[in-house]
Amino acid sequence: MFLKIFTVLLIIVTFVNTSKVTFNGHRVYKVIPNNDNEKEVIINTQKQGIGELWLDQFDVRDGVRITVAPEKNQQFLDTMNKNDIEYKEVIADLQQVIDDQLKSASRSDRSTSFLSFDWDRYHTLDEIYNWLDQLQVNYPNIVTTVVMGRSVENREIKGIKINYNPNRNTTLIGMIEGTLHAREWIVPATATWIIKEFLTSTDPEMKALAKNIEWHIFPVVNPDGYVYTFTTHRMWRKNRSTRNFTSCASTGVDDDMSNGVDLNRNFDFAWMEVGASDNPCTNTFAGPFALSEPEARAVADYVLTLNNQGRLIYYFGLHSYTQLIVVPYSHITAEESAKLINYADMYEIAVRGAEKLKERFGTEYRVGVSADIMYPMSGTSFDWVKNVTDVPVSFLIELRDLGEYGFLLPASQIIPNNLEIMDALLEIDRTTRRLGYYYSGTNNLISSLTLIVFSIFVKLFVN
Repeated sequence: MFLKIFTVLLIIVTFVNTSKVTFNGHRVYKVIPNNDNEKEVIINTQKQGIGELWLDQFDVRDGVRITVAPEKNQQFLDTMNKNDIEYKEVIADLQQVIDDQLKSASRSDRSTSFLSFDWDRYHTLDEIYNWLDQLQVNYPNIVTTVVMGRSVENREIKGIKINYNPNRNTTLIGMIEGTLHAREWIVPATATWIIKEFLTSTDPEMKALAKNIEWHIFPVVNPDGYVYTFTTHRMWRKNRSTRNFTSCASTGVDDDMSNGVDLNRNFDFAWMEVGASDNPCTNTFAGPFALSEPEARAVADYVLTLNNQGRLIYYFGLHSYTQLIVVPYSHITAEESAKLINYADMYEIAVRGAEKLKERFGTEYRVGVSADIMYPMSGTSFDWVKNVTDVPVSFLIELRDLGEYGFLLPASQIIPNNLEIMDALLEIDRTTRRLGYYYSGTNNLISSLTLIVFSIFVKLFVN
């Protein structure tokens, strides 16, 4: 009898947690607290079930977005007005924006497709993976499909290796990791564009960047969460681990929120020090312990393998939104991070990239450590990579926009976003080469000027 009851309950829970979440008539507001008291009021609106914050972390005078259901709208407005908190409606119907995002861009915005893949719309996981497989078929001497590991739900974490010169003596390696956070759809759209450019561009500098580096690119590292954003909950962030399932009644969110771990808080560097939560019902739940999640472990194991196979020169973690190039470390200030051996160089490389990015469409990206330009956080992938390897350039790149659409960036912005990001990557590479990192590691930097002087010395005095 007990077994039958348990089975029925399990079926009910499964049905509840997998039914499509819709947001018809839900409004999104941008609220700006001017002091700690106002910030606490905003946090309490979620605890009281009045609205759901898009981000768990925000500071005084930072704008944070909150989704409010139709039946809670007046209560939300009364609370804001009573406490004199600044607010602005930014989305009148969240579901309409979600539906619009699933539509293709207008024909005038469409790109030329590449192997039946295009960038006028957002693609499902199956479409992305099928395209990666097709790349290996079409470019067998350059492209290798790679499975980095498997997810909680046993999906492959698939990417590709691009290597134009497998017989080179010294291998410089670059890795691009995307979609640790499931709802950030612009990320795989960007990663796949980078792959396309590395394989098809006729621009000499782009071809050089593709050929000088052995690239490992993983558009979707959180496949379970990404699929979940298409099938069930568009605003889902975490992976889909169920081991910490509990009641979320006290936090004002659905119990399903206790499923999942924030993969970009799960890495084993400064884990749980700041900007992470031990509450499963939050979006920044860091997991029961560092590297508890198979997706994070897969990244960590893969990076360590690459580090033993060659010299890791680039690590880019792609995210959205807020238009930032973030340099390590995220749990401390720039003043403290300046103690890193090559912090000044990393900062210069990032600034040059942001300046070049701005030239095409005027899009402004800020540069700095997360604690200074966003919020402090710990257990992040790119910080962990910087800490355990000699990689000279490890950045977290927050893509478009500044919050007008946030995670729901229209498909019409995919290509403009991608074009300016490629501009930035080329400039990042120019500056990295100019500073001599193609020729040495972080800890024993030999500048290109030093190499030239040494060559002249050899010719004059040795020969």
